[in-house]
Amino acid sequence: MSGADARGAGRDPGLQPERTRLAWRRTTLASTVVVALAVRAVSAGGGSAAGIVACALCCAWWLGFLRVAHRRIRGLTAVSAPGAPAASYAVGAVICTVAMAVCGAVLVGAG
Repeated sequence: MSGADARGAGRDPGLQPERTRLAWRRTTLASTVVVALAVRAVSAGGGSAAGIVACALCCAWWLGFLRVAHRRIRGLTAVSAPGAPAASYAVGAVICTVAMAVCGAVLVGAG
């Protein structure tokens, strides 16, 4: 067993997995608010073609983020001492977040 494995074998994760689950839930809630505001902006502004497309894309990216977050939360719950997230979770979350920000910028510019 290497030094890093020996240190991690007796490690008590404490409340760290719970804090991580709560962070994923907060981020999901924040993304939900962004989508609600995007829908509101499009519906209140009459809805230009660019705004409607940006809103639809924002909703699609939100669904993708929900999927990534749900899988990570489920993975944290499944084991008593979770490890580091797979790179796909991090990359997926970053892509969805950046894409939603770009869609938001288009909505602001179109409004």
